[in-house]
Amino acid sequence: MKENVFIMKNERDTEKFGIKLGQEVKTGTVIALSGELGTGKTTLTKAIAKGLSIEETITSPTFNIVKEYDGGRLPLYHFDVYRIGDVEEMYELGYEEYFYGEGVCVIEWASIIEEIIPDNGMRIDIQYGREEGERVYKCIF
Repeated sequence: MKENVFIMKNERDTEKFGIKLGQEVKTGTVIALSGELGTGKTTLTKAIAKGLSIEETITSPTFNIVKEYDGGRLPLYHFDVYRIGDVEEMYELGYEEYFYGEGVCVIEWASIIEEIIPDNGMRIDIQYGREEGERVYKCIF
């Protein structure tokens, strides 16, 4: 796996990046997002959904842990594990059916459950950039 660094100057850059990613992902792709509050994890997820041709409104599944979106090129399983107290909760959710299923998984706050992220999962760490609105994406895939 190789680390790639991308600088997003604004939200539009993030949207373009996410749409392209959504157009290129394949069945079984797991995208693990990490970064501080407000760095744009949900914004990126919305763009990935757009790239998958999902027309539903994407919202953060903070209280549900996972939301499923069908109707696109592939199903999207959007996880927000911020409130997970223990990785055992993921087993109770049946996470393996999602991770190794027919869709694409995007996991916000993935560092909380790092030990169960598949080795071939795409890892994207989002950090604040130097300028207002700028984000730095460190991607390992």
